Amino acid sequence: MTATDDLRRMLHEVESMPYGAGQMAAAEQLIRRADTAGEGEEAFAARMLATQAYVYGGEPAKSFVTFSWCLGDFDRNPQPYHKRFAHTLLWHFKYMVHALLNFPEVPLERAYGVLDDMERRYRDAGHSLQAVYKMRHRVARHIGDDDAARKWYELWITTPRDDLSDCAGCDPSAQAGYLADLGRDEEAIALAEPVLAGRLTCVEQPQAMLTALLLPYLRTGRGDAAREAHRTAYRRVRANLADLGDIGEHVDFCARTGNEARGLEIVERHLDWLDRAPSPAAAMQFAEGAGLLLRRLTAAGRGDLTLHRRAGADRPAGEVTVAALADELSDLATGLAARFDARNGTSAQSERVAAQLSAEPIGEHLPLSASLRAPRPQEVAPVVAQPAAPVPIPADAGPQELLDLAEEQWRTERRDDLQRVLDAFDARYPESELTGVLRARRTELRAAELSWDGRMAEAMAANRAAVAGYRQAGDPVREAVVNSRIGLMLCLTGEAEEGLALTRQAAGFLADHGSDAVRAGAYDRLAMSRYEQHDRTGALAELDRAQAAAEAAGEIHLRTRIALHRAQVLEEMDRPAEFAEAARVALELSREAGVEDYLVAAALACARTADEASVAVALADEAVRTASGANLLPARLLRGRALVADGRAGEAVADFVEVVALCVERDDHEGAAFLRWELADVYRQAGRFAEAAEVAEEAVLLLDGQGRQYEADQCRHLLSQIYLALDEEQPALTLLEQLAANYDSPDNLPMRAQVLEEAGAVLYDRDRDGLAAGRFTAAAEAYRLADLPVDELRARRRAALALLWSGDPAVATSAIDRADVIVAALDGELAQEPAVVWEVAMLADAAARVLVEAERPQEALVRLAGVADRLRGIEAFGEALQVEMLVGELLLRSDRAGEAEPLLRSVLGALPTSSAAVPRTAWMLSRALAESGREAEAEELRQRYGLTEEG
Repeated sequence: MTATDDLRRMLHEVESMPYGAGQMAAAEQLIRRADTAGEGEEAFAARMLATQAYVYGGEPAKSFVTFSWCLGDFDRNPQPYHKRFAHTLLWHFKYMVHALLNFPEVPLERAYGVLDDMERRYRDAGHSLQAVYKMRHRVARHIGDDDAARKWYELWITTPRDDLSDCAGCDPSAQAGYLADLGRDEEAIALAEPVLAGRLTCVEQPQAMLTALLLPYLRTGRGDAAREAHRTAYRRVRANLADLGDIGEHVDFCARTGNEARGLEIVERHLDWLDRAPSPAAAMQFAEGAGLLLRRLTAAGRGDLTLHRRAGADRPAGEVTVAALADELSDLATGLAARFDARNGTSAQSERVAAQLSAEPIGEHLPLSASLRAPRPQEVAPVVAQPAAPVPIPADAGPQELLDLAEEQWRTERRDDLQRVLDAFDARYPESELTGVLRARRTELRAAELSWDGRMAEAMAANRAAVAGYRQAGDPVREAVVNSRIGLMLCLTGEAEEGLALTRQAAGFLADHGSDAVRAGAYDRLAMSRYEQHDRTGALAELDRAQAAAEAAGEIHLRTRIALHRAQVLEEMDRPAEFAEAARVALELSREAGVEDYLVAAALACARTADEASVAVALADEAVRTASGANLLPARLLRGRALVADGRAGEAVADFVEVVALCVERDDHEGAAFLRWELADVYRQAGRFAEAAEVAEEAVLLLDGQGRQYEADQCRHLLSQIYLALDEEQPALTLLEQLAANYDSPDNLPMRAQVLEEAGAVLYDRDRDGLAAGRFTAAAEAYRLADLPVDELRARRRAALALLWSGDPAVATSAIDRADVIVAALDGELAQEPAVVWEVAMLADAAARVLVEAERPQEALVRLAGVADRLRGIEAFGEALQVEMLVGELLLRSDRAGEAEPLLRSVLGALPTSSAAVPRTAWMLSRALAESGREAEAEELRQRYGLTEEG
């Protein structure tokens, strides 16, 4: 490889790098190498590349130097290669005019001079002046010359576009921004939205257009559109220093929509960027948006909140209060505006900044978090509700009658009516006047009230007092009933030995002295006490006795509760058929009993037994329609999961958003973190990737904060896949690199290898082959240490291909050799598995390609012998055709056209007509025919496929 070839390879690699510090540094190194080598064309190309890298990487001031060098070289020393760059050089004039305006120390006359030169060159080259008029409009708006801005705008939008006009996204977004500033919001939206509906490939779109529409959407009542515009656009600009000014507009948006907390997060994330702002104009724009937000927080009494700031050129690292930072950034924006106005001889920028810093909110609060529900209408009452008419309380009822009535409400789970009856009882019969059994019964019912309120310690004390009262009153049956409750409570609170003995003793006594209903309740409590001791078999036996007694008593509520307990025990015993039947019975009984808690639990149990996701969804629907209060979370969570399993992730989003909100309302921060992680995956499956990323980022922060490193890393892995779906390559790679570092223990070697391989795949797909090879090789080493030979083989093969395409066939050959060693060591039985057969065949394909580049075509043919047949043996027909195409090509290169012709004919006949491989295969077949002396057939084939002799 010559020095020129090496420079051109480097040019390609630097061009493929993402914008940012890395690309700029690489471009500068490339310029130095080209200058040292004396390669004029490569030196020019490197500076052209650097100009764009500086503009989009956040250092536009440096682009002045490279642009001027290229322009001077173009004018002073015309070369043939300049023609290839002429169009791009004219395009760069737009960068220069825009950038010159953004530095107040640059005289305005210089910007006008560049504009005039731009117009002259566009005219001389026969181009439309549409882009020139756009730039003149931009200057007029900047200095506040409204008449000139209006004039140039009309010329801009009426002059025909050509190939030097900004793209079909950038032109309308700039126009929409101007219309929005004039208050012509509907026109701005009408202009921009058709473009958003199309395909935008410009590096600045759609984020620039969506940012321009933020306030028009708000002012016209399109809250949902504004929310989505903010989410999508901010995601695209937040990693790019060059977009600091646009980030300021998103902070302003948060301030105007009541989202100060989110805005504060954005300010803190980007605050340090002010120390290296792309331009004073970008710093001013960010500072004015942040100043507004921080002023609003201060006015709301939250000025003592603090943000962390890194050390700067003239300040140490430390905390800064919102109030202090509000003053600092407001002063910064105001001071920069004054500098621009001094340069321009106007007051336009100072007036604009003053208006921004005092702007008022637009409309009502607009929730932005994708993990929290929007304001909603009043909940629909559940299907199973308390009776429309409260239970009547007879005015002449005596204490015994009222207590009987209260116990009936307790037994049938009518909590509100229980409280009404007890209130009436207490009003008529003060506790101080009660004696004997009446006092004990009232105490027992007080324990029920306390239990329902979750006050278990007080309920236990009340139950013990009731036992003492029944013992003194000589009522051993009621004493035993309450003792069985105490026993179960003890089991539930960790005092198992005492609790189980008490429930067993009470059940034994009540078996001989209690009614059917009393015995059923005692057996049920004994069953659940044994269940708490992990004695599932014993619990099931007690439930059998409880069920028989309950059926004899004809107690529907008791039968339902016992049926639910049976389903619970059978589920944990992993007896699916019996569990399904028990859940079905429990659901039928709970529908008859009409108690919300029972029906929700039974419907969810049945949903968990469903073989079909659609059946589970229907059952969960019933639970959700019934549920209220604490039952809402499990009901909606199960329905959400059932919808996902049924392939309806888009419908499941609302349920998952609701359960996250419920966890937040209940201060269940751990549950909220895990459910955000799950919600992120639901958004991903629904194709709503921007929201998926936002929620996954929240989940990672929460899980990290809770010290759950393993779960946080799993969520990071999900987030990396979401970033890739958003075409956010660099954040995805950053996460994968972080995961590779986190998975640094021997136990985590497989995961480390996986994420390294995924990083390699991302780089490989984006033609960053040298870097990809490094990741694949590191993955292979991790697989080797984890003793996963097939995975190591795959990673070695992928590393070899990446090395090949990066222009390093010698090292690629070494990678193939390493892979061959793995194949030789594979266990015979393992080597026959289809996945391994496929992997070994693909290694042969890769090895052949490497050998071809190493000018060893005969060895390549030997490597491919029999490979296609082995692939067909595992039904990998597409890969078999790929191998045969390569064999045909190698035969042609080896002057064996007679052998190549039948093989290529067979491949062409087997390829789908829509395959991208058809033209190349047809061309190779035509060559084989021609070289075999069958030119007429070759020509007929070329005509049929629209080919030339060259391809």
